[in-house]
Amino acid sequence: MTGKAWRGSTLAFGQFGLKVLEPGGSPTADRSERVAMTRFVKRAAKVWIRLFPDKPVTKKPAETRMGKGKGLRSLVGWCGRGRFCLEMEGVSITDAKEAMRLASHKLPLFARRS
Repeated sequence: MTGKAWRGSTLAFGQFGLKVLEPGGSPTADRSERVAMTRFVKRAAKVWIRLFPDKPVTKKPAETRMGKGKGLRSLVGWCGRGRFCLEMEGVSITDAKEAMRLASHKLPLFARRS
């Protein structure tokens, strides 16, 4: 990634947010960090995910000869690009900090709570 990402860098929906601070490794579409947050607060909070997985990820099958393209027919999954942000509302600040800490450990990049 090049340049600065200005869109999606501020809170838009909730009171508390989790923001990735470094480029690289795209988060996948399985959303395990959302599950970690909602389980900790026992579904008492409203959680927003500001990531849309729109980039297809492909992989060549095993035991295939080298060359002949990238393997466009074998779709493995989807991932999101750009700045990742989770937002939460409706819980106390201590519960929100702990939920965001649990979610940040599941991300492949360094994240900060705000």
